[in-house]
Amino acid sequence: MDSASVSVSSNAKTDKPLHVVMLPWLAMGHVYPCLELSKILAQKGHYVTLLSTPTILDRLPKLPQSLLPFVKLTKLPLSPHIDKNHLPQDADSTMDIPSNKLYYLKLAFDGLQDSVSEVLKISNPDWVFFDFGASWLPQLASTLHIRCAYFSPCPAWSICFFDTPKQQLGDVAAATRTNPEDYYGPPKWVSFPTKIGLRPHEVKKLFEDVKLNETGASPVFDLNRANSGCDMFVIRSSRDLEPEWLDYLAEFYHKPVIPVGLLPPSMQVSDSDDEKNSPDWLQIKVWLDTQQGSSVVYIAFGSEVKLSQENLNELALGIELSGLPFFWVLRSLHKGLVQLPNGFEDRTKERGVVWTTWAPQPRILAHASVGGCLTHCGSGSMIENLYFGHVLVMLPFLLDQALYSRVMEEKKVGIEIPRNEQDGSFTRSSVAKALRLAMVDEEGSALRKNAKEMGKKFSNREVHNQYIENFIASLHNH
Repeated sequence: MDSASVSVSSNAKTDKPLHVVMLPWLAMGHVYPCLELSKILAQKGHYVTLLSTPTILDRLPKLPQSLLPFVKLTKLPLSPHIDKNHLPQDADSTMDIPSNKLYYLKLAFDGLQDSVSEVLKISNPDWVFFDFGASWLPQLASTLHIRCAYFSPCPAWSICFFDTPKQQLGDVAAATRTNPEDYYGPPKWVSFPTKIGLRPHEVKKLFEDVKLNETGASPVFDLNRANSGCDMFVIRSSRDLEPEWLDYLAEFYHKPVIPVGLLPPSMQVSDSDDEKNSPDWLQIKVWLDTQQGSSVVYIAFGSEVKLSQENLNELALGIELSGLPFFWVLRSLHKGLVQLPNGFEDRTKERGVVWTTWAPQPRILAHASVGGCLTHCGSGSMIENLYFGHVLVMLPFLLDQALYSRVMEEKKVGIEIPRNEQDGSFTRSSVAKALRLAMVDEEGSALRKNAKEMGKKFSNREVHNQYIENFIASLHNH
């Protein structure tokens, strides 16, 4: 990373404590980065109010005692006017609902406007952070004379790819993107070379979301309104990851774009004795200690991906076929949502672990026996994988995950498991082949080397701290 590119202005007045209110979309992948950034701001003596629903906030890990005076978790119950037949009680995050209920979750989220307004009026913060789910917030913040920042847990390329530039290119140009083929390759308005784009089966899912909703109506996520309305973009990213996309985003919207760094796990992982001596971690560590260095594949698909039984079967049998040692976090198995193929655990017990409860992912990834990751390419997981320099085997299921996978293939630090272009299916043999290529085959040695080199760059703590200082200075100076 080029530390000069993130230097702090010498005129920055960073002595005054700030107060930031954060309102993320109702998905854990959006809430966790807000919590991580809240903790970092609190460590610097600034105050944060994190707004979300009761169930989501109850799921978050406890804050260190020293940060409690600085971080306030404020519960906002969803609007009661949503029919509970459509949105069951306590179903107040994306992980709690099937995709055809998303319309109602967005409707309930929009119903929080009055509650959010009251919080802002009472607390009068210096800044309010939001993301794509709250396109109505910039107008509310403007009315109350509060500055607002779009905080994206995903890289800038995701914003640039999915938001058609209506204002910049005109309605005619925007209308040309109503065809599925327009999403197959890079956006036509991006001038620099990139292979970023979606596969036919991914675009099909994008266009079928309306049909999947039982109302026949699509949830209205007005990306252009959300992006155009902010005073500043704050991106969980770095110039080493995507310099051209960050520059393009600033040019695209004519607004400051502040990369906050990757918020790597070392900045949030507690070194308390309680965590290091937890029974779960000690049990996991005992098994990891018996494995050879860089030999284990860590497998996890996050909280948002819901694997079908067919996909789980092919994935499990591919992992078995690879012959590699593995540690697989599969919490959906504990919930009884899916089942492993008959005899899988017995056949692989000598070289693998299936873990069905919460797992301390950063600690596992930091262990010397882990050498690669089979991942869904969720933004948080990708950052942790890259931080530790592990080679990637990628199997994305959501659209932003697909873009992350394409960029990592461009950077030659991993391989995406091949799928049928039309229906997205994959086979056990393709899973096994990709795993072996990434982890042990000579053909994949360059991928492993590149991943380690990227890990060295992304684990530079001094540069990450510089990003944070620049971010805080930007909040003061804007």
